Amino acid sequence: MTAKQKRMISILIPAYNEEEALPLLYERLTGVIDTLEDYEFEILVVNDGSSDGTLEVLRRLREQDPRVCYVNLSRNYGKETAMTCGMDYARGDALIIMDADLQHPPEKIPEMVHYWECGYDDVYARRMNRKNESKLKAWCAETFYRMLQRSTKVNIYPNVGDFRLLDRRCVNAIRQLRENQRYTKGMYSWIGYHKKEILFEVGDRVAGTSKWSFRGLWGLALEGLTSFSTAPLRLAAWLGGVVSAFAFLYLIIILIKALAVGDPVAGYPSMMCVILFIGGIQLICLGIIGEYLGRVFNESKRRPLYFVDEYNGIKERNEPGEAYSKEPRNQ
Repeated sequence: MTAKQKRMISILIPAYNEEEALPLLYERLTGVIDTLEDYEFEILVVNDGSSDGTLEVLRRLREQDPRVCYVNLSRNYGKETAMTCGMDYARGDALIIMDADLQHPPEKIPEMVHYWECGYDDVYARRMNRKNESKLKAWCAETFYRMLQRSTKVNIYPNVGDFRLLDRRCVNAIRQLRENQRYTKGMYSWIGYHKKEILFEVGDRVAGTSKWSFRGLWGLALEGLTSFSTAPLRLAAWLGGVVSAFAFLYLIIILIKALAVGDPVAGYPSMMCVILFIGGIQLICLGIIGEYLGRVFNESKRRPLYFVDEYNGIKERNEPGEAYSKEPRNQ
């Protein structure tokens, strides 16, 4: 009688300039997964074009532990694309996504695996609080999720990020979504399947500083609104209709007043206010339309999401027209 084959779990870690954090993450992560003796693990780190010594650290970790795998991207593509690359290269029956800065506690992995074995396909971790964030950032996040939930039919959970376990069929489903303008948090909800929530306390960042600026977070919020909702377009249409209605009523009032009372038409200051107001509304509406048109333009080019420089030390040579590696090299 042969022994039961162990199931493999891949742990995906997108990394950008995490030279100091990776050794600390590796030590704490291996301390957790070594207790799960019924599973095999693959620690897959995607180096997203780091400019520090992140790649050298990964090479050293790979030499001392064959469970560590790394994909070195040709440049910095952003976290969303780096996670997509990791999903393409992960070999596990399940995939756990977590950040390199240890704000996602590895100690939650056994709980995720437990619920996965209970039959759940997506075990997502919800933040219990936002104590490490400023009040302004927390308020902006709360407002964004409230707006997003009201503007889309997809149930996108607030205070839930990328820290989660995905069954292989969830990973395969997301791999089929190859759009360039990516909002992965919405994709998790869009694909459906059986979901389970767990709670976690956000830890302190062990090294370095956050790579997310306010501008970057604003861009991510814009991606969420435009990727999973056409509400901004409808808002532009309603706004244009309301302003046109008020302008028409104002025009009638002026005409009646001029004909009945004989007062002259409003002068230059009031006319300029009306022109500038309506012109501003028009520019806002054109900007919203342009935002969606720009996304259509980017998608129509059908460019590959990323290019890989090396995988576990082997240089990648993408064939012409190859959008991504469907089957990574096993080593």
